[in-house]
Amino acid sequence: MTKVLSKPHLLSMKQLTNEQIFHLFDIADQMKRNEYRSTMHPFFAANVFLEPSTRTKSSFQVAERKLGLDVINLDGGDSSVTKGESLYDTLKTLEAIGVELAVVRQSEVGLLNECQQLNLSLINAGDGSGEHPTQSLLDLYTIYEQFNRFEGLHVAIAGDLKHSRVARSNAHALQQLGAKISFVTKPEWQDDRLTSNYITMDEAVDCCDVLMLLRIQYERHDGKQQADSKYLQNYGLTKERERRMHPHAIILHPAPVNRGVEIDSELVESPKSKIFKQMTNGVTIRMAIIQTLLKGEI
Repeated sequence: MTKVLSKPHLLSMKQLTNEQIFHLFDIADQMKRNEYRSTMHPFFAANVFLEPSTRTKSSFQVAERKLGLDVINLDGGDSSVTKGESLYDTLKTLEAIGVELAVVRQSEVGLLNECQQLNLSLINAGDGSGEHPTQSLLDLYTIYEQFNRFEGLHVAIAGDLKHSRVARSNAHALQQLGAKISFVTKPEWQDDRLTSNYITMDEAVDCCDVLMLLRIQYERHDGKQQADSKYLQNYGLTKERERRMHPHAIILHPAPVNRGVEIDSELVESPKSKIFKQMTNGVTIRMAIIQTLLKGEI
């Protein structure tokens, strides 16, 4: 028997149809044109970030306040999770005091699935190396703004695939939307959960419409590791490689960017780069997600 959720959640890109993705884009477009009217007040939202975050946390805070929500912010030091309380009990407490929506980042893959019966909407803001659906949606929105389609686009995802929740969310969604996906990574960072279409960075820059770079996530590797001094030359986007990209091609990166590691520093703000555009779009698409969830439309 299928479990009936008490409130709608966004935990994985796998739960969204193409129609739902494009519906979110339509709402985001309306918000960009200031054609929406916020009906969110006096809803309460809680941002529960048990892992470090700059862009995602700040983006959600701005999105929530633009929608008129009252906001509670909790991090690892504020939460009783540090005293041994389970995430479920933390969220149950927020539900009990009247919070309607919780944005959660934490390190255990799939943990939020155990909290779906709670009577508040949950947004997965990153669960370890599992998924990051809101990052995926802002990436997709940025691509769609540029090309107005996904069918026929060639997207190359390059970097630390084995530990990247962004790669997993985007690979699924882009394939579902009709894009061709290739992967670039070191052999030890290949991931069996993704397709086996691995190419070199030199091949990627010659053929891709979208080059999506990923940060090396040393914090998820076993043991202490230092940046590979040859990584940029072997697997990153150098200035020479960028010159070989198609004139219409764009560069994406979920950030934080390690300048000079996965991408030459001068290319971060180059004409092809949409990295800071992604951040701007992050606020808009998260406003659309929050409004849609609180209206029960996902």
